[in-house]
Amino acid sequence: MIAVLIDPDKASDSQLDNLVFHPNFDQVDFLFVGGSLVTDGNMKICLQGLKKRTDKPLIIFPGSPNQIDDTADAILLLSLISGRNSDLLIGRHVESAHKLKRSGLEILSTGYILVDGGRTTTVSYISGTTPIPQDKPGIAAATALAGCQLGQQLIYLDCGSGANQHASPRLIAAVKNEVDVPIIVGGGIKTKEDAESVFRSGADVVVVGNKLEENPNFLTELVKAKEAFAEA
Repeated sequence: MIAVLIDPDKASDSQLDNLVFHPNFDQVDFLFVGGSLVTDGNMKICLQGLKKRTDKPLIIFPGSPNQIDDTADAILLLSLISGRNSDLLIGRHVESAHKLKRSGLEILSTGYILVDGGRTTTVSYISGTTPIPQDKPGIAAATALAGCQLGQQLIYLDCGSGANQHASPRLIAAVKNEVDVPIIVGGGIKTKEDAESVFRSGADVVVVGNKLEENPNFLTELVKAKEAFAEA
């Protein structure tokens, strides 16, 4: 499946139009909305703008509790299991628990694993987290397995927005071999070949954000990668 990650701080009306009215938009399965530095107010404006344009599922990709908004359909309740920052393991979750309960959002418990994408990204800087090295697939696999044993429904392998490279095929495959839940992979996917490699390695959902902001027509290449994998 394909998910498009939308940063509310960057999403103008013209950018949303370019995405939603793209000829291949019907092949997009989910829209993830959020990020590490979302300005207050932009989240609701972006979600409302998307609701007017599409009935695709809108899933919050939260960077903080203030991004919880019942305009969306669901939320990835991220627990940063690759780090040792207690605030992002459980602290923010306690802070937002009652707000989430009242929201009516579908809650998708997600083990969030940062992988080294070759550069310092916003999420690694803000979280104070050291990403898992690409050459340590065993650590990534054990971390994902522990997350599933704690009851997480999804595993998200992320190299971060603007990463130089995506999670390696070897690392993705190692995680896939250990867990039975869907695997989401994002960050550093810049070409059709990148997307094909990630799908082949075991990703159930490929997430692209920055590349589509730069070039909305990359969606065509992403869909070709999805179709090529489906036909293989």
